[in-house]
Amino acid sequence: MQVRTDKLQLLFHQSFLATFGSVGGALALSWLQRDLGNHEVIVPWLITLCVAGMVRLGLFWAYNRSALQCRTPARWESVYWATLVFTAGTWGLGAFLLMSRDNLLSQAITLFFAIGMAGSAISAYSAYRSMTLVAVGLVLLPTTLWLLTEPGSEQRVLAFTTLAFSAFVVRATGDLSGALQSLLRLRRELEIEHRIASTAARTDELTGLNNLRAFREQADTMFTATRRNGLPLCALLVDIDHFKQINDTHGHAAGDRVLQAVARGLKTALREADLCGRLGGEEFAVLLAGADLHAALQVAEKLRLAVQALVVPINDTMLHVTISVGVAEAGAACTDLTTLLAQADAAMYHAKSNGRNRVHSDSTAAHGPCHTLLHEETDASRKQAGNSNTSIEAST
Repeated sequence: MQVRTDKLQLLFHQSFLATFGSVGGALALSWLQRDLGNHEVIVPWLITLCVAGMVRLGLFWAYNRSALQCRTPARWESVYWATLVFTAGTWGLGAFLLMSRDNLLSQAITLFFAIGMAGSAISAYSAYRSMTLVAVGLVLLPTTLWLLTEPGSEQRVLAFTTLAFSAFVVRATGDLSGALQSLLRLRRELEIEHRIASTAARTDELTGLNNLRAFREQADTMFTATRRNGLPLCALLVDIDHFKQINDTHGHAAGDRVLQAVARGLKTALREADLCGRLGGEEFAVLLAGADLHAALQVAEKLRLAVQALVVPINDTMLHVTISVGVAEAGAACTDLTTLLAQADAAMYHAKSNGRNRVHSDSTAAHGPCHTLLHEETDASRKQAGNSNTSIEAST
């Protein structure tokens, strides 16, 4: 479908000038046939071609004005086919009616122009072999078939020459269309491979989160943007409690399953705008743009409860997992992302050293009404979860 869409785009791009070429060719042929051909055909023929040209220009305008997702073959191919058949049929029939039946020069001139129009169709419709063949046939057949029925040897030579040219067109369009098809498919395949490789280079294979490199790149951008726009920014450092013990007791495969479960819990609890990544081992990092310390502490507690509710089946054991979370806010003294992450890391180690399965912040902003409210919300959530051994701490 992508290749077909590319072919449609190429068709509209290549055939735009053909709209003017058909009218221009008819004008030139009419001028040369002014003393040789049927004069009565010229005016209605040119008017009909101009109307067909305006319809085609309207089609090009509508296509280019439409949204990219609307430029699909299902929507545009049939309409384009209709305009192509009408224009090419009008040109071929009009040229045949204009041609003199008694003048060999008139016949040669008409056939020369028809072959020229057929040749331009090869370049204009090369993305679609069927369109090329139909356009060539409609332009050449009326005059060529009549010449074949004439007894004169000159007319038959002209007709057979045209048929030889048509045979060349059939073969050439097959090769050209096949080459374009292969080229468009190859381009799409390369784009897909590049996207896959780029995603793999920026994604942690085990958890599907951003890896360290991707997280740092996006985090630097987020840090700069929040500083420029005067928005608050908080960082969360998350560490899985007793992860080494899980690996030693249940094996590294069990540890991988725990990492995947925690990553799913984090993605479920975070917003789309939040940046999350795995820094390595059992450590994860989260950046919250537009969130002050109070909001960040609430998010951290939400993450802690989400992970605490997880149950990871390991063989015959239902393993419960907890995390320790350190929270830091990028204050005025925080000049770069490294400093912010270091503060969150220090807070996370403080949470681990004080019993694990808790949220901790080293910012003095944690004291006050917001911190008190958070304690009340956390106490309620602990009672609901039936766990009285966890706490949120904030100290200077």
